[in-house]
Amino acid sequence: MGEIRVGISGWTYAGWRGDFYPRGLPQKQELAYAAERLGSIEINGSFYSLQRPSSYEAWRDQTPDDFVFAVKGGRYITHMKRLRDVEAPLANFFASGVLALGPKLGPVLWQLPERLAFDADLLAGFFAQLPRTVGEAAALARRHDDKVAEDRALTRAPRGQADRPLRHALEFRHASFCVDDAYALLREHDVACVVADTAGRWPMADQVTSDLVYVRLHGDQELYASGYGDAALDAWADRCRRWSRDGDVVVYFDNDAKGFAPYDALRLIDRLG
Repeated sequence: MGEIRVGISGWTYAGWRGDFYPRGLPQKQELAYAAERLGSIEINGSFYSLQRPSSYEAWRDQTPDDFVFAVKGGRYITHMKRLRDVEAPLANFFASGVLALGPKLGPVLWQLPERLAFDADLLAGFFAQLPRTVGEAAALARRHDDKVAEDRALTRAPRGQADRPLRHALEFRHASFCVDDAYALLREHDVACVVADTAGRWPMADQVTSDLVYVRLHGDQELYASGYGDAALDAWADRCRRWSRDGDVVVYFDNDAKGFAPYDALRLIDRLG
């Protein structure tokens, strides 16, 4: 049986204070509070801008020893460059401090823009550039350009971590990806096909393309806003158990707008035991 981890996408939300986060809890303790209760958290700040090694180090140190982070790849790579000519941006991303998570570094999520259609050659070229071990990520990081200053770049694998596998997941939002050729390409490159529930806004592809199943639950009735009922959570728990027979499963609730995400995550964890 594989491992199942359930958590949330991001943790810094003003609306959660005095609700999920107890009133009076200092903001700097919110990550530790959430991590004590959940199995994983998706780092979303890395999507919007390059972070610093000191930030990743702090997040690592504020979480339990057996905790795992997913890290969202930068939108400069996926949305601005649209996967083209991304060798330097990829190097910058991995040099920005991701490696400081050490053994808590989990899968890397690459979310594509909704208007980016399936292009087999483009996607295969991108996949070929992705590092598959922590050591390969460090080697790629050493090719960073001046967008990451030398004195703030982290380009060495943590001791004993160089050979540890680095997994990747792809969340697409264009219906042209829902074809056998796309799934075959994901399998060929051992990239997880994200199962994304988006209240019908974007396609949900229930395809296992790796030994990892990566699930993002954005809301089943209203995007980012609706909570999951008992029947829905029961169904997701059943799917997670089924998927875990053949590999690991990570689930992140992103229905954060009205504060449902952490509570839904806890309810799913309770169902999974």
